[in-house]
Amino acid sequence: MQISARGEYAVRAALELAAAYPATISAQALADAQALPRKFLEAILADLRRGGIVISIRGAEGGYSLTRPPGETTVGAVLRAVDGPLAGVRGHRPEQTSYSGTAEHLPTLWVAVRAAVRNVVDEVNLSDIVSGQLPDPVVALTKAPDAWQSR
Repeated sequence: MQISARGEYAVRAALELAAAYPATISAQALADAQALPRKFLEAILADLRRGGIVISIRGAEGGYSLTRPPGETTVGAVLRAVDGPLAGVRGHRPEQTSYSGTAEHLPTLWVAVRAAVRNVVDEVNLSDIVSGQLPDPVVALTKAPDAWQSR
């Protein structure tokens, strides 16, 4: 799985909003807190708003806030709001792929990859990350002997 800059920035901004919840934070304050380019962040915040992750409030005390408590907002929801489906194969959902011959069973692998990604990003909420208390199954994945090695 490749996390886009858009996805990474969205999660970082959502974490700032989670830490401040239920208060609002301006786009400039979010950009400053995470050293993100403001114009790009504003486009990301618009995607998060359309995706139902954040609300925007106008006025002097306005800014952005999460629509739900941080414990009810998953990383997967944030990523989907800005990047669409978590796992795609050449622009298609894994279950929409079809192959013949020796690759006939490849869609099963693509669906398994998507399920594995979901088992992490849909089980970790913003509150888990802000508190540093990730779910035990996720922490266990990081303890595999080669988890931190590049391949």
